[in-house]
Amino acid sequence: MESLGDALARRAEDEGFSGVVRVDRGGRTEVAQAFGLAERAFGAPNTLTTRFGTASGCKAFTALTVVTLVDEGRLSLSTTARSLLGDSLPEIDDRVTVEHLLAHRSGIGDYLDEEADFDPTDYVMPVPVHQLATTESYVSALDGYPTKFAPGERFCYNNSGYVVLALLAERVTGTPFPTLVAEKVCGPAAMDHTAYLRGDELPAGVARGYLGPDGLRTNVLHLPVLGSGDGGMYTTAEDLDRFWTALFAGRIVPMRRVHEMVRPRNDVPTEGRRYGLGFWIHRERDVVFLDGCDAGVGFRSVHDPSTGATWTVLSNTTDGAWAIAAFLEERLLG
Repeated sequence: MESLGDALARRAEDEGFSGVVRVDRGGRTEVAQAFGLAERAFGAPNTLTTRFGTASGCKAFTALTVVTLVDEGRLSLSTTARSLLGDSLPEIDDRVTVEHLLAHRSGIGDYLDEEADFDPTDYVMPVPVHQLATTESYVSALDGYPTKFAPGERFCYNNSGYVVLALLAERVTGTPFPTLVAEKVCGPAAMDHTAYLRGDELPAGVARGYLGPDGLRTNVLHLPVLGSGDGGMYTTAEDLDRFWTALFAGRIVPMRRVHEMVRPRNDVPTEGRRYGLGFWIHRERDVVFLDGCDAGVGFRSVHDPSTGATWTVLSNTTDGAWAIAAFLEERLLG
């Protein structure tokens, strides 16, 4: 019978996949393979240590950062956004809480509204991307969007809500959000190669995000120059395996908090999954997902707490990850 690694390599070649795939089961790395180019202009290949963008996948890191502050007593799930925003973002309903934001049930207007069905390779940022270099600088991009529905009424995936969470975390601590994530999440998980990086000065060993399967056009004009709570972190497949191990060992937040975060709060039929606080959850099982898609970024990382299995797909093209992710889900979940 064809091994998982051989079947994966054949599928990746058929799909023209560019990125890294890793599968860990039974305490060992079963598959670790790199495909395609990190830098097309110079023919630099992706390797197992290449760092890739994660887009919305880092919303879980935002959620964990906020929940560490809850556990420390510096925030609570019932803290209202208004109590820390003051006069900023007046369109946000005064009743919106941290829990509403974490669960995508806030109803606030979204600066990148995915219900509008935009193409991620369009130029969709509402302000020039080079201006978005701090979390506070996002306030101008988030401002002016009216409330969509009353807090708690329903689920609606919301990018603005996670930037607001980052803003609240900064205001309650006085610490820049990227530093908070490094201290609260990456440090305890020993994720030494995970960080927010400026898109206009990516260092060596980072994959450029490409808008299509061919050509040299990158995503540098499509994304904020520095990410915040809704996206923009860079990581490796190895660091993601460390993340899942640390999370379910209670090293980032206590296990009682982990259980609350991965408890389904919302059924999302349009996605065929459920949602907790910062994490997607399988429609029938307790399998947990991180997902991210943006211009030049495709990302999924999955963990099955019942078996300890983890698999990750990182891609530096917009749609490149999904066929490989679906293949792995079929093989590993049935």
